[in-house]
Amino acid sequence: MGSAPVDVDLALVGGGGAASLVLAALARHGVRDLRIAVVDPVHRRGQDRTWAFWDHPGNDLDDLLSASWSQVEVVTPGAHRVLNLAPLRYAMLRSGPIYDRAAEAERRLGVTRIVAGAESLHDDGDRVLVGIGGDGPALRAGWVLDSRPRPPRRPGRTNWLQHFRGWWLAADRPVFDPARAVLMDFRTPQPPRGVSFGYLLPVSSRYALVEYTEFSPDLLTSAAYDAALAGYRDLLGLDPARLSVREVENGVIPMTDGPFVARPSPRVVRLGTAGGATRPSTGFTFAAMHRQAEQVARALAAGRPPVPAPAYPGRHRWMDAVALRALDRDLVGGPEFFGRLFDCNPAPRVLRFLDGATTMTEDLAVMRSARLLPMVTATVADAAGRLRDRLVSSRRPTWTVPPPVVGPDSPATDRPGR
Repeated sequence: MGSAPVDVDLALVGGGGAASLVLAALARHGVRDLRIAVVDPVHRRGQDRTWAFWDHPGNDLDDLLSASWSQVEVVTPGAHRVLNLAPLRYAMLRSGPIYDRAAEAERRLGVTRIVAGAESLHDDGDRVLVGIGGDGPALRAGWVLDSRPRPPRRPGRTNWLQHFRGWWLAADRPVFDPARAVLMDFRTPQPPRGVSFGYLLPVSSRYALVEYTEFSPDLLTSAAYDAALAGYRDLLGLDPARLSVREVENGVIPMTDGPFVARPSPRVVRLGTAGGATRPSTGFTFAAMHRQAEQVARALAAGRPPVPAPAYPGRHRWMDAVALRALDRDLVGGPEFFGRLFDCNPAPRVLRFLDGATTMTEDLAVMRSARLLPMVTATVADAAGRLRDRLVSSRRPTWTVPPPVVGPDSPATDRPGR
């Protein structure tokens, strides 16, 4: 390696949304006297993605939001629902303010930034040696928080993608209702295998994000995304002659019941999608990333290891696996499935369920929303698949000390509006 490794207490490998939230939380919770490094080949700034999420008003994100709504619409063919979210809100946050807050936190915390990729992590149980690409020095850390995207430990029994394109539309006159967002609109043509919907997030009466999304196994061509978006724009009754596309957002997020390993070795902790923050049934990620950052910061402020709790309860991950199987095997239709979910439950319960915050009693109410026979069929098939996975896993060798983790340090892609 040449020069001696740089020693820090905490290394953030990957500097995107998850790491930015951690830095901001560390500064907010008054963490001091901690040597911190950020390792990422890209120093992120500006608007490279958009997140939307629900939460209670009155927290550290309030002054960063682009917009928020207390009412949303869920539309299926023949049914138009206007849902009141109180005491929750649905909120939009663009990346620029998050990156700016993280940059200020870096200055306050005296963070060392290494603009290079992490080529390897070797955890000996006491320290983690981070191999830096190029001519960068090796880094030795007490703990590593790794937010780089990576696949699950093994393929899931169901492996879909949430893939999407969004247009930021500017209108020459007021055409949008800034008091109400469209959360899901299933009037879009449904793919042969999967689910599609559009949605509309208005920032003002003249500016909004309009997006087309699919839950399905395969991506579309660029022309197909544009055609689907144009079709949804027309479905909303928007006149293209009075609109201009200011920005375009794209992304792909895994929807899988494959297991993401949140702690691959004693002193390496994964955050974001790689750490299980993405909800398999919907692709929502931001709220869980924010929780992970808060838990990490509180732990370090109290002198505890920076290990967040699982992003979602185990029973919710099981429910997601069953729902994905039911959708994948065409046992239920997507518009019907999500429509019944909102028809049979108060909107705040559905949103709290998707955040992993419901009680078992509430979970049973959510489960009763779906038709019984298809979900029983999916549950039995899921149980059989889990048994097969367990038998295969029992034949694999186990590691006493995990091997080094090697992977590209590319920026994570999160879902605009999710």
